[in-house]
Amino acid sequence: MSELPSPSPASEPTAAVTGQAALRRNWRGLAQRPWAIALVVLVLLLGWQWYDSYSRMSGLREELASRLRDSDADSRDARLVARQAQEAVREAQAKLAQLDAKLAESQNQQVALEALYQELSRNRDEWALAEIDQILTIASQQLQLAGNVQAALVGMQTAEARLARTDRPQFIPLRKVLTRDIERLKATPNLDVAGLALRIDQIIAGIDTLPLAGEERIAASVQKSSVPDVSDSLWLRLGAEIWNELKSLVRIQVMDSTEPGLVAPSQAFFLRENFKLRMLNARLALLSRDEATFREDIKTASAWLSRWFDARSKATQAAEASLKQLNAAAIQIELPTIADSLNAVRNYKVARDRAR
Repeated sequence: MSELPSPSPASEPTAAVTGQAALRRNWRGLAQRPWAIALVVLVLLLGWQWYDSYSRMSGLREELASRLRDSDADSRDARLVARQAQEAVREAQAKLAQLDAKLAESQNQQVALEALYQELSRNRDEWALAEIDQILTIASQQLQLAGNVQAALVGMQTAEARLARTDRPQFIPLRKVLTRDIERLKATPNLDVAGLALRIDQIIAGIDTLPLAGEERIAASVQKSSVPDVSDSLWLRLGAEIWNELKSLVRIQVMDSTEPGLVAPSQAFFLRENFKLRMLNARLALLSRDEATFREDIKTASAWLSRWFDARSKATQAAEASLKQLNAAAIQIELPTIADSLNAVRNYKVARDRAR
């Protein structure tokens, strides 16, 4: 086999000059073709646009990661508040258990009094006095423990009717005292505690169905998104779907207030549960006649309703109207006592026993 001849040193400068001449001819050819220059400029513009889009997407990813971290911190705070609210509910349940124990104790006392009166009653007058004392005791307990004016009034009227049936002249002073206490109870304003508690229960039952602020707007924007026609070509449908996906990445909404109350989906559950706990606390304050706590809880619930829920919804408007009615109700009423009637009956029994 013959070896290939190696290029001589004199031929290398000649090849370099030939390459430079060919490069100059190519550039002159490109300069004579404007479309080639436009193509190069277009390629450069597309490259710059791709780099700019990539930089913006990187910034959006970093901002999204920061907001997710903030959302996790807020979620932990909401869980802490929920645990504190649960502890408050447990304390309220313990107080209710104490009230139930007191009511059970009063009921046991009532049963013991009934047995005692049946054993010690010897004649008609003594039986009447024992029955009236029992009725007045129950009426006083209803008035002091539950604040039930109507039950106390019914008891007083029953006792007065029992004295009237005996038709004894010695009972006339007792009837005068009972009549005076009856008139005092009739003059007391009536508070519909059951009706107010039922209204609070209706609000609690409807909290899960109340729409949050921004939910209806997002649903409307999703429904208005363009749907590609089936009759279009494959490329047109593909382009329309890509455009819809790009538009769904960013939503611009015009809110009515300067500080819209937007809630992340992970925090909506805790918001509704805290709203329920606030209304339950208001219900407990209503039953215990704590007007200051009741007013504060109702005002806080109304503020939450205006800030975090959609004010244009009919359900939200109905709940807000109910809260206004609850806030306008007066729950702290100075209740009268029937101590005069109780003391009159018991003093009469003591004087009767001493006269024997």
